[in-house]
Amino acid sequence: MSLNDPRIEVSIGTQRLKLWDGYRLVMDVPCSTSKFGLGTQPGSNKTPLGSFKVQEKHGADAASGTIFKSRQPVGQWLPGMETQSDLVLTRILWLGGTQPHNANTFERYIYIHGTNDEARIGRAMSHGCVRLRNADVIQLFDLVPLGTAVWISE
Repeated sequence: MSLNDPRIEVSIGTQRLKLWDGYRLVMDVPCSTSKFGLGTQPGSNKTPLGSFKVQEKHGADAASGTIFKSRQPVGQWLPGMETQSDLVLTRILWLGGTQPHNANTFERYIYIHGTNDEARIGRAMSHGCVRLRNADVIQLFDLVPLGTAVWISE
């Protein structure tokens, strides 16, 4: 399926990510934003608000559960594996801020990505990124091109 007018909306209040194609709702899935709150300060682990674009995409052909470090595949996570780490899994949509107050988003490495903590999707538990279930991030990744508009709101 190709989209003509895709845009992503993330709601902090409902912990939901929606993908729209014009006025048609394509996806509506739970997500997880920062447990540290909202903000743009470097090193704060907070989720920024406002307007963004998908600036880079990584992991197109990776298996679900692929572990990424610095956007490079370094291993495989399987459900049930014990880990205390907040892993970046499966796919990465790297966001760039399009407004003066969030212009540092790309340099802060704010992603939409899969997680090894799918049980807590739907609650604010991330370290600034927008986490999705691995199946959901694969679907989103496949549907949206580079440059897709993203809006993160309270």
